[in-house]
Amino acid sequence: MAPRNPSDKPVAITMGDPAGVGPEVIMAALSALSPDERQGIVVVGSRAVLERAGKVVGSTLTLGLRGQAGNHGVVVEEVDVPGLKAEFGQLDPSCGEAAFRYIERAVRLTEAGETAGLVTAPINKEALNKAGHKYDGHTGMLASLTGSRASFMLLASPRLKAIHVSTHVSLRDAIGRATTERVLATIEAGNDHLKRIGYAKPRIAVAGINPHCGENGLFGSEDVEFIAPAVELARAKGIEVFGPISADTVYHRAYNGAFDLVVAQYHDQGHIPMKLVAFDTTVNVSLGLPIDRTSVDHGTAFDIAGTGKANHENMLEAIAYGRKLAASRH
Repeated sequence: MAPRNPSDKPVAITMGDPAGVGPEVIMAALSALSPDERQGIVVVGSRAVLERAGKVVGSTLTLGLRGQAGNHGVVVEEVDVPGLKAEFGQLDPSCGEAAFRYIERAVRLTEAGETAGLVTAPINKEALNKAGHKYDGHTGMLASLTGSRASFMLLASPRLKAIHVSTHVSLRDAIGRATTERVLATIEAGNDHLKRIGYAKPRIAVAGINPHCGENGLFGSEDVEFIAPAVELARAKGIEVFGPISADTVYHRAYNGAFDLVVAQYHDQGHIPMKLVAFDTTVNVSLGLPIDRTSVDHGTAFDIAGTGKANHENMLEAIAYGRKLAASRH
């Protein structure tokens, strides 16, 4: 684990859905950090729910409210949610409302300069929508809350990284969204991010959308009509980008060092290889926003919530990546 954020502002961790494993993985991860590392963190959520989660994972950390005097193991930004029903593993609209309010508060804190960025625990999209917040997940919600025109999901692990042209839409809609403009914007966002975290000249591969990139129109024309022109435009801007490359080989090549980043055309094209090779260590990063956000790359896991079985390794990775971004922004 890297040392605490060198900025004088803490990183905010949003608690996620109170009925899921988010509170547990947060408390377990914070228990694994040193006292100095924990000083650079504030958890946005419910102290009562976090205390319950601490008992589940055997944590002995004390929790205090932000601004409250005293030396507390974990600092909490308390967000009140009237009528909250946080039963382990139970989907409830009040938990969707809570998840939204935690994220909204963390965004506002970061926009105001009180926190250095966000690390998010998992939310449940069904609970979120039942609470009246019609978002496809964190990425779209954060774009809306920050007034951003577009955002991009990047999945990062030590040996493989993928950025997505589209995410939570149907496959039919994903094909329509793979326009030259969107693919080019995705390449540029990925290139800028890798430069920010230390890559001097990132090598980016763009996956094709059809089998074998369409075989010159035999299996579809989208790769020739939309994706190849985006690659050429990116090259004209000085980006070291290759493609389109058949998706059935490009990840193997990237994993073995040929490329630093793969542009995936849709959700599963990027998520499946990432979760195959780095299920517990992949970090979800939102690009294109005025604030930094990293996240665990797993869901609320209602089936094991409250059992203490959830693995907190992914949360530690998300915290470390969030601190890296905070340091680079500083």
